[in-house]
Amino acid sequence: MGKRRRVAERRKTSPAVLAGTIAVVVAGAGVGAYALFGGSGDGGGKSAAGTESVRTGPLSAKEVATASRTFLDAWQEGRVAAAAGATDDADTARKALTGYFKDARVKDVALTPGTAAEGRVPFSVEATVSYDKLSEKLTYDSALTVVRRAGDGEPVVRWQPSVVHPDLQEGDTLVTGEAGTPPIKALDREGGELTTEKYPSLGLILDSLREKYGESAGGKAGIELRVVRAKADKDDKAGDAASEKAGAADKTVLELSEGTPGTVETTLSPDLQAAAEEQVAEKARSSVVVLRASTGEILAAANASKGFNTAFQGSLAPGSTMKVVTSSMLIEKDLASTNKAHPCPKYFTYGGWKFQNDDKFQIKDGTFKASFARSCNTAFISQAPELDDDSLTEQAQQVFGLGLNNWAVGVSTFDGSVPVQSKAQMAAELIGQGGVRMNPLNMASVSATVKSGVFHQPYLVSPEVDGRQLAKAARTMSADTLSQLRELMAYTAAYGTAAEAMSGVGGDVGAKTGSAEVDGQKKPNGWFTAYRGDLAAAGVVQAAGHGGSTAGPIVAALLKQGG
Repeated sequence: MGKRRRVAERRKTSPAVLAGTIAVVVAGAGVGAYALFGGSGDGGGKSAAGTESVRTGPLSAKEVATASRTFLDAWQEGRVAAAAGATDDADTARKALTGYFKDARVKDVALTPGTAAEGRVPFSVEATVSYDKLSEKLTYDSALTVVRRAGDGEPVVRWQPSVVHPDLQEGDTLVTGEAGTPPIKALDREGGELTTEKYPSLGLILDSLREKYGESAGGKAGIELRVVRAKADKDDKAGDAASEKAGAADKTVLELSEGTPGTVETTLSPDLQAAAEEQVAEKARSSVVVLRASTGEILAAANASKGFNTAFQGSLAPGSTMKVVTSSMLIEKDLASTNKAHPCPKYFTYGGWKFQNDDKFQIKDGTFKASFARSCNTAFISQAPELDDDSLTEQAQQVFGLGLNNWAVGVSTFDGSVPVQSKAQMAAELIGQGGVRMNPLNMASVSATVKSGVFHQPYLVSPEVDGRQLAKAARTMSADTLSQLRELMAYTAAYGTAAEAMSGVGGDVGAKTGSAEVDGQKKPNGWFTAYRGDLAAAGVVQAAGHGGSTAGPIVAALLKQGG
Protein backbone atom coordinates (compact mmCIF):
# COMPACT_ATOMS: atom_id res chain seq x y z
CA MET A 1 0.00 0.00 0.00
CA GLY A 2 1.40 3.37 -0.93
CA LYS A 3 0.52 6.79 0.34
CA ARG A 4 -2.88 7.89 -0.66
CA ARG A 5 -4.24 11.42 -0.75
CA ARG A 6 -7.75 11.70 0.54
CA VAL A 7 -10.12 14.46 -0.49
CA ALA A 8 -13.07 15.22 1.75
CA GLU A 9 -16.40 14.63 0.07
CA ARG A 10 -19.07 17.31 0.10
CA ARG A 11 -22.70 16.33 0.17
CA LYS A 12 -24.77 18.30 -2.37
CA THR A 13 -28.24 17.08 -1.51
CA SER A 14 -31.09 19.51 -1.89
CA PRO A 15 -33.37 20.39 1.03
CA ALA A 16 -36.29 18.80 -0.80
CA VAL A 17 -34.53 15.44 -0.79
CA LEU A 18 -33.42 15.75 2.82
CA ALA A 19 -36.94 16.36 3.98
CA GLY A 20 -37.82 12.73 3.28
CA THR A 21 -35.12 11.44 5.63
CA ILE A 22 -35.42 13.65 8.71
CA ALA A 23 -36.53 12.16 12.02
CA VAL A 24 -37.12 14.66 14.80
CA VAL A 25 -36.78 13.63 18.46
CA VAL A 26 -38.05 16.15 20.98
CA ALA A 27 -36.55 15.84 24.44
CA GLY A 28 -37.57 17.43 27.75
CA ALA A 29 -37.48 21.15 28.36
CA GLY A 30 -34.04 22.65 28.25
CA VAL A 31 -32.51 19.68 26.41
CA GLY A 32 -33.27 20.64 22.82
CA ALA A 33 -34.39 18.94 19.62
CA TYR A 34 -32.18 16.74 17.45
CA ALA A 35 -32.61 16.18 13.73
CA LEU A 36 -31.03 12.86 12.69
CA PHE A 37 -30.17 12.71 9.02
CA GLY A 38 -30.50 9.26 7.45
CA GLY A 39 -29.66 7.89 4.05
CA SER A 40 -25.93 8.67 4.21
CA GLY A 41 -24.92 5.11 5.22
CA ASP A 42 -22.53 6.29 7.93
CA GLY A 43 -24.87 5.87 10.87
CA GLY A 44 -24.16 9.40 12.15
CA GLY A 45 -25.34 12.95 11.78
CA LYS A 46 -25.43 16.39 13.33
CA SER A 47 -27.53 17.82 16.08
CA ALA A 48 -29.51 20.99 15.63
CA ALA A 49 -26.74 22.75 17.52
CA GLY A 50 -24.20 21.52 14.95
CA THR A 51 -22.44 18.94 17.15
CA GLU A 52 -21.81 15.38 15.97
CA SER A 53 -24.12 12.66 17.28
CA VAL A 54 -22.87 9.17 18.17
CA ARG A 55 -22.67 6.89 15.17
CA THR A 56 -24.53 3.62 15.53
CA GLY A 57 -25.62 0.67 13.47
CA PRO A 58 -23.69 -1.87 11.42
CA LEU A 59 -20.48 -0.75 9.76
CA SER A 60 -20.66 -0.07 6.07
CA ALA A 61 -18.11 -1.54 3.67
CA LYS A 62 -16.77 1.96 3.12
CA GLU A 63 -16.26 2.52 6.84
CA VAL A 64 -14.39 -0.77 7.22
CA ALA A 65 -12.18 -0.04 4.21
CA THR A 66 -11.39 3.50 5.32
CA ALA A 67 -10.63 2.63 8.95
CA SER A 68 -8.43 -0.35 8.07
CA ARG A 69 -6.63 1.58 5.33
CA THR A 70 -5.93 4.49 7.67
CA PHE A 71 -4.39 2.15 10.25
CA LEU A 72 -2.40 0.01 7.80
CA ASP A 73 -1.07 3.01 5.88
CA ALA A 74 0.17 4.69 9.04
CA TRP A 75 1.75 1.48 10.38
CA GLN A 76 3.42 0.75 7.07
CA GLU A 77 4.88 4.24 6.89
CA GLY A 78 6.15 4.15 10.47
CA ARG A 79 3.74 6.82 11.70
CA VAL A 80 3.18 5.12 15.03
CA ALA A 81 1.08 7.83 16.68
CA ALA A 82 -1.27 8.01 13.72
CA ALA A 83 -1.63 4.23 13.54
CA ALA A 84 -2.27 3.98 17.28
CA GLY A 85 -4.82 6.78 17.05
CA ALA A 86 -6.76 4.73 14.51
CA THR A 87 -7.44 2.05 17.16
CA ASP A 88 -9.69 1.82 20.20
CA ASP A 89 -6.70 1.61 22.59
CA ALA A 90 -4.16 4.18 21.45
CA ASP A 91 -1.78 3.90 24.43
CA THR A 92 -1.39 0.12 24.24
CA ALA A 93 -1.18 0.17 20.45
CA ARG A 94 1.49 2.90 20.54
CA LYS A 95 3.70 0.83 22.86
CA ALA A 96 3.30 -2.31 20.75
CA LEU A 97 3.98 -0.58 17.43
CA THR A 98 6.94 1.32 18.86
CA GLY A 99 8.37 -1.99 20.03
CA TYR A 100 7.74 -3.49 16.58
CA PHE A 101 10.15 -1.02 14.99
CA LYS A 102 12.55 -0.46 17.89
CA ASP A 103 12.81 -3.78 19.76
CA ALA A 104 11.90 -6.21 17.00
CA ARG A 105 13.98 -4.13 14.54
CA VAL A 106 11.51 -4.46 11.70
CA LYS A 107 11.77 -2.11 8.71
CA ASP A 108 10.64 -1.77 5.08
CA VAL A 109 7.15 -2.86 6.03
CA ALA A 110 4.63 -3.59 3.26
CA LEU A 111 1.05 -4.42 4.30
CA THR A 112 -1.42 -5.80 1.78
CA PRO A 113 -5.08 -6.07 2.82
CA GLY A 114 -7.29 -8.92 1.67
CA THR A 115 -11.04 -9.12 1.28
CA ALA A 116 -12.99 -7.83 4.27
CA ALA A 117 -15.83 -9.86 5.79
CA GLU A 118 -18.13 -8.55 8.55
CA GLY A 119 -15.57 -6.03 9.76
CA ARG A 120 -12.63 -8.47 9.72
CA VAL A 121 -9.81 -7.56 7.35
CA PRO A 122 -7.04 -10.10 6.71
CA PHE A 123 -3.69 -8.73 5.56
CA SER A 124 -0.24 -9.97 4.64
CA VAL A 125 3.03 -8.59 5.95
CA GLU A 126 6.33 -8.38 4.10
CA ALA A 127 9.22 -6.72 5.90
CA THR A 128 12.90 -6.95 6.79
CA VAL A 129 14.42 -7.69 10.18
CA SER A 130 17.92 -6.24 10.68
CA TYR A 131 20.44 -6.69 13.50
CA ASP A 132 23.95 -5.27 13.11
CA LYS A 133 25.06 -6.60 9.71
CA LEU A 134 22.46 -9.36 9.61
CA SER A 135 19.10 -9.10 7.87
CA GLU A 136 16.36 -11.50 6.85
CA LYS A 137 13.02 -11.20 5.07
CA LEU A 138 9.96 -11.55 7.30
CA THR A 139 6.60 -12.62 5.92
CA TYR A 140 3.40 -13.60 7.72
CA ASP A 141 -0.37 -13.18 7.65
CA SER A 142 -2.52 -11.45 10.25
CA ALA A 143 -5.92 -9.82 10.54
CA LEU A 144 -7.68 -6.87 12.15
CA THR A 145 -11.27 -6.11 13.03
CA VAL A 146 -12.98 -2.74 12.62
CA VAL A 147 -15.47 -1.73 15.31
CA ARG A 148 -17.28 1.39 16.43
CA ARG A 149 -15.37 3.28 19.08
CA ALA A 150 -17.15 3.72 22.40
CA GLY A 151 -18.24 7.28 22.92
CA ASP A 152 -18.49 8.62 19.38
CA GLY A 153 -19.15 5.51 17.26
CA GLU A 154 -16.27 6.26 14.89
CA PRO A 155 -14.96 3.22 12.96
CA VAL A 156 -11.58 2.19 14.39
CA VAL A 157 -9.42 -0.93 14.57
CA ARG A 158 -10.08 -3.04 17.66
CA TRP A 159 -6.69 -3.34 19.29
CA GLN A 160 -5.37 -6.76 20.18
CA PRO A 161 -1.75 -7.98 20.21
CA SER A 162 -2.38 -10.51 17.43
CA VAL A 163 -2.87 -7.62 14.99
CA VAL A 164 0.89 -7.03 15.10
CA HIS A 165 1.73 -10.75 14.88
CA PRO A 166 -0.62 -13.76 15.21
CA ASP A 167 1.59 -15.41 17.87
CA LEU A 168 1.34 -12.45 20.25
CA GLN A 169 -0.94 -12.61 23.29
CA GLU A 170 -1.59 -9.98 25.93
CA GLY A 171 1.65 -8.87 27.54
CA ASP A 172 3.91 -10.61 25.00
CA THR A 173 6.58 -8.69 23.07
CA LEU A 174 8.56 -9.14 19.87
CA VAL A 175 12.32 -8.84 20.30
CA THR A 176 15.27 -9.29 17.95
CA GLY A 177 18.67 -10.06 19.43
CA GLU A 178 20.73 -12.88 20.84
CA ALA A 179 18.36 -15.71 21.61
CA GLY A 180 17.42 -15.77 25.25
CA THR A 181 18.13 -19.50 25.31
CA PRO A 182 20.47 -21.54 23.06
CA PRO A 183 18.74 -23.88 20.61
CA ILE A 184 18.46 -27.61 21.23
CA LYS A 185 18.29 -30.77 19.16
CA ALA A 186 15.64 -32.95 20.79
CA LEU A 187 15.99 -36.69 20.19
CA ASP A 188 13.46 -39.52 20.46
CA ARG A 189 14.22 -42.63 22.51
CA GLU A 190 15.96 -44.22 19.50
CA GLY A 191 18.21 -41.24 18.78
CA GLY A 192 16.26 -39.70 15.90
CA GLU A 193 15.78 -35.95 15.77
CA LEU A 194 12.37 -34.60 16.71
CA THR A 195 11.26 -31.87 14.34
CA THR A 196 7.96 -30.20 13.53
CA GLU A 197 8.38 -31.33 9.93
CA LYS A 198 8.15 -34.94 11.09
CA TYR A 199 5.82 -34.34 14.03
CA PRO A 200 3.74 -31.18 13.46
CA SER A 201 2.13 -31.01 16.89
CA LEU A 202 5.41 -31.08 18.84
CA GLY A 203 6.17 -27.38 18.29
CA LEU A 204 5.10 -26.21 21.75
CA ILE A 205 6.79 -29.14 23.46
CA LEU A 206 10.05 -28.47 21.62
CA ASP A 207 9.81 -24.80 22.64
CA SER A 208 9.36 -25.86 26.27
CA LEU A 209 12.32 -28.26 26.07
CA ARG A 210 14.48 -25.47 24.73
CA GLU A 211 13.38 -23.10 27.47
CA LYS A 212 14.21 -25.61 30.21
CA TYR A 213 17.34 -27.28 28.83
CA GLY A 214 18.82 -24.79 26.35
CA GLU A 215 21.26 -23.32 28.86
CA SER A 216 22.44 -26.67 30.23
CA ALA A 217 22.52 -28.72 27.02
CA GLY A 218 25.77 -27.14 25.78
CA GLY A 219 24.46 -25.05 22.89
CA LYS A 220 25.25 -21.50 21.82
CA ALA A 221 22.59 -18.88 21.17
CA GLY A 222 22.07 -17.36 17.73
CA ILE A 223 20.40 -14.11 16.64
CA GLU A 224 16.65 -14.31 16.17
CA LEU A 225 13.32 -12.53 16.22
CA ARG A 226 11.23 -14.13 18.92
CA VAL A 227 8.03 -13.76 20.91
CA VAL A 228 8.91 -13.15 24.56
CA ARG A 229 6.02 -14.36 26.68
CA ALA A 230 4.53 -12.34 29.49
CA LYS A 231 5.37 -13.62 32.94
CA ALA A 232 2.62 -14.86 35.22
CA ASP A 233 1.71 -13.10 38.43
CA LYS A 234 2.69 -15.00 41.54
CA ASP A 235 -0.94 -15.13 42.61
CA ASP A 236 -2.08 -16.99 39.48
CA LYS A 237 -3.75 -20.28 40.36
CA ALA A 238 -2.71 -23.41 38.48
CA GLY A 239 -5.14 -24.28 35.77
CA ASP A 240 -6.72 -20.91 35.17
CA ALA A 241 -6.39 -19.13 31.84
CA ALA A 242 -3.53 -16.92 32.97
CA SER A 243 -1.50 -19.86 34.21
CA GLU A 244 -2.10 -21.81 31.01
CA LYS A 245 -0.88 -18.87 28.98
CA ALA A 246 2.11 -18.33 31.26
CA GLY A 247 3.09 -21.96 30.75
CA ALA A 248 3.84 -21.23 27.09
CA ALA A 249 7.50 -20.92 26.17
CA ASP A 250 9.06 -18.08 24.18
CA LYS A 251 8.72 -18.71 20.45
CA THR A 252 11.24 -18.22 17.66
CA VAL A 253 9.69 -16.35 14.73
CA LEU A 254 12.73 -15.84 12.48
CA GLU A 255 16.40 -16.86 12.68
CA LEU A 256 18.94 -14.31 11.47
CA SER A 257 21.89 -16.51 12.42
CA GLU A 258 21.81 -20.07 13.64
CA GLY A 259 23.07 -20.92 17.07
CA THR A 260 24.79 -24.18 17.94
CA PRO A 261 22.21 -26.59 19.40
CA GLY A 262 22.73 -28.73 22.46
CA THR A 263 21.25 -32.23 22.60
CA VAL A 264 18.31 -33.29 24.75
CA GLU A 265 17.15 -36.90 24.83
CA THR A 266 13.46 -37.61 25.38
CA THR A 267 11.37 -40.70 26.06
CA LEU A 268 9.18 -40.34 22.94
CA SER A 269 8.75 -43.35 20.68
CA PRO A 270 9.10 -42.37 16.99
CA ASP A 271 6.53 -44.95 15.86
CA LEU A 272 3.93 -44.08 18.50
CA GLN A 273 4.48 -40.34 18.06
CA ALA A 274 3.97 -40.65 14.30
CA ALA A 275 0.79 -42.68 14.88
CA ALA A 276 -0.48 -40.13 17.41
CA GLU A 277 0.10 -37.32 14.91
CA GLU A 278 -1.96 -39.20 12.32
CA GLN A 279 -4.79 -39.80 14.76
CA VAL A 280 -5.21 -36.20 15.96
CA ALA A 281 -4.91 -34.87 12.42
CA GLU A 282 -8.21 -36.62 11.65
CA LYS A 283 -10.14 -35.22 14.64
CA ALA A 284 -10.44 -31.48 15.25
CA ARG A 285 -9.72 -30.36 18.83
CA SER A 286 -8.33 -33.75 19.81
CA SER A 287 -5.39 -34.49 22.11
CA VAL A 288 -3.80 -37.76 23.25
CA VAL A 289 -0.98 -39.05 25.47
CA VAL A 290 0.58 -42.55 25.69
CA LEU A 291 2.68 -43.69 28.69
CA ARG A 292 4.68 -46.72 29.71
CA ALA A 293 2.69 -47.75 32.77
CA SER A 294 5.56 -49.38 34.66
CA THR A 295 7.85 -46.33 34.50
CA GLY A 296 5.82 -43.21 33.64
CA GLU A 297 7.83 -42.58 30.45
CA ILE A 298 5.85 -40.50 27.95
CA LEU A 299 5.90 -42.35 24.63
CA ALA A 300 3.66 -40.03 22.60
CA ALA A 301 1.83 -36.71 22.95
CA ALA A 302 -0.12 -34.96 20.21
CA ASN A 303 -2.66 -32.18 19.73
CA ALA A 304 -4.80 -31.33 16.72
CA SER A 305 -4.50 -27.65 17.64
CA LYS A 306 -0.98 -26.22 17.36
CA GLY A 307 -1.77 -23.14 19.46
CA PHE A 308 -2.04 -24.76 22.90
CA ASN A 309 -0.67 -27.98 24.39
CA THR A 310 -3.93 -29.38 25.72
CA ALA A 311 -2.33 -32.82 26.14
CA PHE A 312 -0.04 -31.52 28.92
CA GLN A 313 -1.49 -28.17 29.97
CA GLY A 314 -5.22 -28.51 29.38
CA SER A 315 -7.56 -27.91 32.33
CA LEU A 316 -10.84 -29.60 31.47
CA ALA A 317 -13.55 -31.48 33.36
CA PRO A 318 -12.78 -35.18 32.66
CA GLY A 319 -16.35 -36.43 32.96
CA SER A 320 -16.89 -40.08 33.77
CA THR A 321 -13.25 -41.08 33.32
CA MET A 322 -12.90 -39.64 36.85
CA LYS A 323 -15.08 -42.53 38.04
CA VAL A 324 -11.91 -44.66 38.02
CA VAL A 325 -10.55 -42.55 40.89
CA THR A 326 -13.96 -42.33 42.59
CA SER A 327 -14.46 -46.11 42.37
CA SER A 328 -11.14 -46.78 44.07
CA MET A 329 -12.27 -44.54 46.93
CA LEU A 330 -15.73 -46.12 47.24
CA ILE A 331 -14.24 -49.62 47.28
CA GLU A 332 -11.70 -48.65 49.93
CA LYS A 333 -14.43 -47.13 52.08
CA ASP A 334 -16.59 -50.25 51.65
CA LEU A 335 -19.28 -48.18 49.93
CA ALA A 336 -19.12 -50.31 46.76
CA SER A 337 -17.92 -53.72 45.68
CA THR A 338 -17.57 -55.02 42.15
CA ASN A 339 -20.13 -57.82 42.21
CA LYS A 340 -22.40 -56.63 45.00
CA ALA A 341 -25.77 -54.94 44.47
CA HIS A 342 -25.54 -51.20 44.00
CA PRO A 343 -28.23 -48.57 43.33
CA CYS A 344 -28.53 -46.92 39.91
CA PRO A 345 -31.81 -44.94 39.94
CA LYS A 346 -32.92 -42.55 37.20
CA TYR A 347 -32.42 -39.58 39.51
CA PHE A 348 -30.70 -38.73 42.76
CA THR A 349 -31.00 -35.38 44.52
CA TYR A 350 -28.18 -34.06 46.67
CA GLY A 351 -27.26 -30.59 47.83
CA GLY A 352 -30.29 -29.14 46.08
CA TRP A 353 -29.32 -30.53 42.66
CA LYS A 354 -31.22 -33.27 40.87
CA PHE A 355 -28.72 -35.51 39.09
CA GLN A 356 -29.67 -37.95 36.34
CA ASN A 357 -28.17 -40.52 34.01
CA ASP A 358 -27.66 -40.15 30.29
CA ASP A 359 -31.08 -40.66 28.67
CA LYS A 360 -32.45 -41.06 32.22
CA PHE A 361 -31.73 -44.80 32.28
CA GLN A 362 -31.73 -46.89 35.44
CA ILE A 363 -30.39 -50.32 36.36
CA LYS A 364 -32.71 -52.30 38.59
CA ASP A 365 -31.14 -54.86 40.92
CA GLY A 366 -27.76 -54.30 39.28
CA THR A 367 -24.21 -54.62 40.57
CA PHE A 368 -21.58 -51.91 40.95
CA LYS A 369 -19.75 -53.48 38.00
CA ALA A 370 -22.83 -53.01 35.83
CA SER A 371 -23.13 -49.38 36.93
CA PHE A 372 -19.44 -48.69 36.21
CA ALA A 373 -19.61 -50.33 32.78
CA ARG A 374 -22.78 -48.45 31.82
CA SER A 375 -21.38 -45.24 33.40
CA CYS A 376 -24.30 -44.72 35.76
CA ASN A 377 -23.98 -41.25 37.35
CA THR A 378 -26.45 -41.84 40.17
CA ALA A 379 -24.54 -44.92 41.33
CA PHE A 380 -21.78 -42.53 42.38
CA ILE A 381 -23.86 -39.49 43.38
CA SER A 382 -25.93 -41.69 45.72
CA GLN A 383 -22.83 -42.24 47.85
CA ALA A 384 -22.20 -38.52 48.42
CA PRO A 385 -24.05 -38.46 51.76
CA GLU A 386 -21.53 -41.00 53.11
CA LEU A 387 -18.47 -38.95 52.14
CA ASP A 388 -16.55 -36.05 53.62
CA ASP A 389 -16.00 -32.96 51.50
CA ASP A 390 -12.30 -33.81 51.09
CA SER A 391 -12.65 -37.57 50.48
CA LEU A 392 -12.14 -37.46 46.71
CA THR A 393 -9.42 -34.81 46.97
CA GLU A 394 -7.42 -37.01 49.35
CA GLN A 395 -7.84 -40.10 47.16
CA ALA A 396 -6.69 -38.26 44.03
CA GLN A 397 -3.67 -36.78 45.77
CA GLN A 398 -2.57 -39.66 47.98
CA VAL A 399 -3.06 -42.58 45.57
CA PHE A 400 -2.95 -41.09 42.07
CA GLY A 401 -0.52 -38.19 42.66
CA LEU A 402 -2.95 -35.66 41.21
CA GLY A 403 -3.58 -32.04 42.13
CA LEU A 404 -0.39 -31.36 44.09
CA ASN A 405 1.28 -29.23 41.40
CA ASN A 406 4.59 -31.06 41.90
CA TRP A 407 5.15 -33.10 38.74
CA ALA A 408 8.61 -32.63 37.21
CA VAL A 409 7.96 -33.88 33.69
CA GLY A 410 10.73 -31.94 31.94
CA VAL A 411 8.33 -29.40 30.39
CA SER A 412 5.47 -27.29 31.71
CA THR A 413 2.40 -29.31 32.72
CA PHE A 414 -0.87 -28.92 34.57
CA ASP A 415 -1.00 -31.72 37.14
CA GLY A 416 -4.75 -31.94 37.64
CA SER A 417 -7.00 -30.34 40.23
CA VAL A 418 -9.56 -31.88 42.60
CA PRO A 419 -10.50 -29.02 44.94
CA VAL A 420 -12.35 -29.60 48.19
CA GLN A 421 -15.98 -28.68 47.57
CA SER A 422 -19.25 -29.25 49.38
CA LYS A 423 -22.85 -30.29 48.80
CA ALA A 424 -23.88 -30.47 45.14
CA GLN A 425 -20.45 -29.45 43.83
CA MET A 426 -18.78 -32.21 45.82
CA ALA A 427 -21.25 -34.71 44.40
CA ALA A 428 -20.62 -33.46 40.87
CA GLU A 429 -16.88 -34.03 41.33
CA LEU A 430 -17.55 -37.74 41.87
CA ILE A 431 -18.50 -37.98 38.19
CA GLY A 432 -15.74 -35.69 36.89
CA GLN A 433 -17.71 -32.45 36.82
CA GLY A 434 -17.85 -29.66 39.41
CA GLY A 435 -14.37 -28.29 40.05
CA VAL A 436 -12.38 -31.30 38.82
CA ARG A 437 -9.93 -30.42 36.03
CA MET A 438 -7.66 -32.79 34.11
CA ASN A 439 -5.88 -33.29 30.78
CA PRO A 440 -4.91 -36.39 28.77
CA LEU A 441 -1.54 -36.64 30.56
CA ASN A 442 -3.30 -36.78 33.94
CA MET A 443 -5.89 -39.34 32.85
CA ALA A 444 -3.30 -41.53 31.10
CA SER A 445 -1.47 -41.54 34.42
CA VAL A 446 -4.67 -42.70 36.18
CA SER A 447 -4.88 -45.75 33.90
CA ALA A 448 -1.15 -46.33 34.33
CA THR A 449 -1.57 -46.33 38.11
CA VAL A 450 -4.34 -48.93 37.87
CA LYS A 451 -2.26 -51.11 35.55
CA SER A 452 1.00 -50.92 37.48
CA GLY A 453 -0.52 -50.76 40.96
CA VAL A 454 1.52 -47.71 41.93
CA PHE A 455 1.74 -44.09 40.78
CA HIS A 456 4.73 -43.41 38.53
CA GLN A 457 4.99 -39.71 37.75
CA PRO A 458 5.02 -39.23 33.96
CA TYR A 459 8.19 -37.77 32.48
CA LEU A 460 9.44 -36.70 29.06
CA VAL A 461 13.11 -36.25 29.98
CA SER A 462 14.84 -38.70 32.29
CA PRO A 463 15.44 -37.25 35.77
CA GLU A 464 19.04 -38.45 35.43
CA VAL A 465 19.64 -35.63 32.94
CA ASP A 466 19.29 -32.89 35.53
CA GLY A 467 18.91 -34.66 38.86
CA ARG A 468 15.36 -33.49 39.46
CA GLN A 469 13.11 -35.40 41.86
CA LEU A 470 9.98 -37.05 40.49
CA ALA A 471 6.77 -36.77 42.47
CA LYS A 472 5.61 -39.76 44.48
CA ALA A 473 2.21 -40.76 45.86
CA ALA A 474 1.74 -41.01 49.62
CA ARG A 475 0.30 -44.54 49.44
CA THR A 476 -0.95 -47.29 47.17
CA MET A 477 -4.29 -49.04 46.93
CA SER A 478 -4.80 -52.29 48.77
CA ALA A 479 -4.43 -55.46 46.71
CA ASP A 480 -8.19 -56.09 46.93
CA THR A 481 -9.09 -52.56 45.79
CA LEU A 482 -6.63 -52.79 42.91
CA SER A 483 -7.98 -56.16 41.82
CA GLN A 484 -11.57 -54.90 41.81
CA LEU A 485 -10.64 -51.72 39.93
CA ARG A 486 -8.89 -53.73 37.20
CA GLU A 487 -11.93 -55.99 36.96
CA LEU A 488 -14.19 -52.95 36.51
CA MET A 489 -12.05 -51.50 33.73
CA ALA A 490 -11.61 -54.88 32.00
CA TYR A 491 -15.37 -55.49 32.04
CA THR A 492 -16.05 -52.02 30.63
CA ALA A 493 -13.56 -52.63 27.81
CA ALA A 494 -15.24 -55.91 26.94
CA TYR A 495 -18.94 -55.28 27.60
CA GLY A 496 -19.49 -51.66 28.63
CA THR A 497 -19.40 -48.22 27.03
CA ALA A 498 -15.78 -48.77 25.88
CA ALA A 499 -16.45 -52.09 24.13
CA GLU A 500 -16.96 -50.74 20.62
CA ALA A 501 -13.75 -48.71 20.63
CA MET A 502 -11.70 -51.51 22.26
CA SER A 503 -12.97 -54.19 19.91
CA GLY A 504 -9.93 -55.91 18.45
CA VAL A 505 -7.55 -54.64 21.14
CA GLY A 506 -6.37 -57.90 22.65
CA GLY A 507 -4.38 -58.81 25.74
CA ASP A 508 -4.64 -57.46 29.26
CA VAL A 509 -6.87 -54.43 28.74
CA GLY A 510 -9.04 -52.03 30.70
CA ALA A 511 -10.88 -48.83 29.77
CA LYS A 512 -13.29 -46.11 30.85
CA THR A 513 -15.25 -43.61 28.77
CA GLY A 514 -16.29 -40.10 29.71
CA SER A 515 -18.39 -37.20 28.50
CA ALA A 516 -18.08 -33.81 30.15
CA GLU A 517 -20.74 -31.15 29.77
CA VAL A 518 -19.42 -27.63 29.16
CA ASP A 519 -21.52 -24.46 29.46
CA GLY A 520 -22.23 -22.97 26.04
CA GLN A 521 -21.27 -26.14 24.14
CA LYS A 522 -23.89 -28.07 22.21
CA LYS A 523 -21.92 -31.30 22.48
CA PRO A 524 -19.88 -32.55 25.45
CA ASN A 525 -16.13 -33.13 25.48
CA GLY A 526 -15.47 -36.80 24.79
CA TRP A 527 -12.89 -38.59 26.99
CA PHE A 528 -11.34 -42.06 26.96
CA THR A 529 -8.67 -43.63 29.17
CA ALA A 530 -7.36 -47.17 28.85
CA TYR A 531 -4.44 -49.55 29.21
CA ARG A 532 -3.13 -52.54 27.31
CA GLY A 533 -0.19 -54.51 28.64
CA ASP A 534 2.41 -51.97 29.78
CA LEU A 535 0.87 -49.10 27.80
CA ALA A 536 -1.60 -46.58 29.20
CA ALA A 537 -3.24 -43.82 27.19
CA ALA A 538 -5.90 -41.14 27.38
CA GLY A 539 -7.43 -38.71 24.96
CA VAL A 540 -10.03 -35.99 24.68
CA VAL A 541 -11.94 -34.57 21.73
CA GLN A 542 -13.56 -31.28 22.65
CA ALA A 543 -17.15 -30.45 21.73
CA ALA A 544 -17.54 -33.67 19.73
CA GLY A 545 -19.82 -35.97 21.73
CA HIS A 546 -19.49 -39.12 23.81
CA GLY A 547 -16.01 -40.41 24.55
CA GLY A 548 -16.57 -43.95 23.32
CA SER A 549 -17.09 -42.79 19.74
CA THR A 550 -14.79 -39.75 19.70
CA ALA A 551 -11.65 -40.15 21.81
CA GLY A 552 -12.05 -43.92 22.09
CA PRO A 553 -10.92 -44.83 18.55
CA ILE A 554 -7.83 -42.60 18.90
CA VAL A 555 -6.70 -44.22 22.14
CA ALA A 556 -7.53 -47.75 20.95
CA ALA A 557 -5.56 -47.29 17.72
CA LEU A 558 -2.46 -46.25 19.65
CA LEU A 559 -2.76 -49.15 22.08
CA LYS A 560 -2.93 -51.51 19.10
CA GLN A 561 0.07 -49.79 17.51
CA GLY A 562 2.13 -50.04 20.68
CA GLY A 563 1.18 -53.63 21.36
